[in-house]
Amino acid sequence: MKRLWLIFAQAVTVALAVFFVLATLRPQWFKNPPTLAALPAASVAPSLPAVAARQSLAQAARAAAPAVVSITASKAPPRSAREQGRFFGLPFGSREADLRPQLGLGSGVIISADGVLLTNNHVVAGASDIEVLLSDGRQARATLVGADPETDVAVLRIQLDKLPVIALGDVRSLQVGDPVLAIGNPFNVGQTVTSGIVSALGRNQLGINTFENFIQTDAAINPGNSGGALVDADGRLVGINTAIFSRSGGSVGLGFAIPVDVAQQVAQAILRDGQVARGWIGVQPRELSAELAEALKLDDTRGVLIGGLVAGAPAAAAGIRPGDVILRIGKREVNSPAELLATVTALKPRDQVQIQLKRGRERLELKLSVAQRPTPQRDQDD
Repeated sequence: MKRLWLIFAQAVTVALAVFFVLATLRPQWFKNPPTLAALPAASVAPSLPAVAARQSLAQAARAAAPAVVSITASKAPPRSAREQGRFFGLPFGSREADLRPQLGLGSGVIISADGVLLTNNHVVAGASDIEVLLSDGRQARATLVGADPETDVAVLRIQLDKLPVIALGDVRSLQVGDPVLAIGNPFNVGQTVTSGIVSALGRNQLGINTFENFIQTDAAINPGNSGGALVDADGRLVGINTAIFSRSGGSVGLGFAIPVDVAQQVAQAILRDGQVARGWIGVQPRELSAELAEALKLDDTRGVLIGGLVAGAPAAAAGIRPGDVILRIGKREVNSPAELLATVTALKPRDQVQIQLKRGRERLELKLSVAQRPTPQRDQDD
């Protein structure tokens, strides 16, 4: 019995000695391992919000692409090489080449089942023959219903059955940063879809059209895309691709599209009346700067200065003079030539409207009868 007790005592002694040695040299071995609940909050990996996978735009492309067509517009040979290069941008090098009919390439969008298409006026202007190629391989000759050079919108019609029709979107809900697709036939390589975002809204004063309210996008737009579709993430038409800003002729991410509501209004007017009727009063407006206001002894820079008048036009007939400053047309104040243009052209021909103006320090009100805006010419008056 004593022997067993002695062995036990020796074993306990050795075990304690080993414990104290290890506790001294490796104290971490004998600490309680921490549980997840015991860790401070900062040391627990935070749960990350789920990152949404990048939205595929394949469905939008499938929905819109069948209604986007390629357009070939033939034009009689130009009278001069300079005219040829300006209109189509095509090379020439021989007398025979100069005498060949010239081809303009662009795109278009089918907006109704009875064959109405939207495209750009510059795609089909002056064309004697217009051919349309659908994405399903069908071809048709198109007739020009009408065009509006001041917005660069043209309306075509084709005669084919079972036409795909694009859904129209709502430009008012469009925001900067929204994803968009540009669909067309760049460089005649075939139907192509490019993606980007809405870069800006309401772009104007670019010198492209008389009436400008462009959607700007960084989706690649190149020659041949003109007249094609700019669509939203649901495949709905929000714009007609029209122009790019480029020093090289290729896309640099600055593309511009006519909003679909503008294009639709123009198309409705053309289909209904054969033209877009806009108001005109025959003035040559100028921005009223502080220097001009001081020179004319005016109190402030509100309004639009009249620099000149068209003889016999409504403004001259009503008694408006050069040097007058128009403050209001009807119920709308005007403070820039652009506002005056938009206000006047929104009026209907033969409308009677009150014009409020100041002549020096005198305020006047005149009444005039609005005329129809003449066929667009370069440097058109308002």
